[in-house]
Amino acid sequence: MKFTTVSVSYSRKFNLGDYESLELGCSLWAQVEDGEDADGITQFLYHQAKASVKLAAMPVLKASEFQINKVKSNKKVSGDINESDW
Repeated sequence: MKFTTVSVSYSRKFNLGDYESLELGCSLWAQVEDGEDADGITQFLYHQAKASVKLAAMPVLKASEFQINKVKSNKKVSGDINESDW
């Protein structure tokens, strides 16, 4: 039985305005056995890492005046700002 390790790293930098930024990252690893779908596992890890970065960034982005104004200016229709808008 042969094991292979796949790893995924995801990072993103958010502009907070006033020459400030927030950079967050997440790295995940998984062991893949023979016969398992390594590409599928890699995609799953990528989506998990991306969701983790987004979740960690939300409190800071919601408190950032710059980001709030940026989202509002990009909205075509006025309404509540949702997490999907970030």
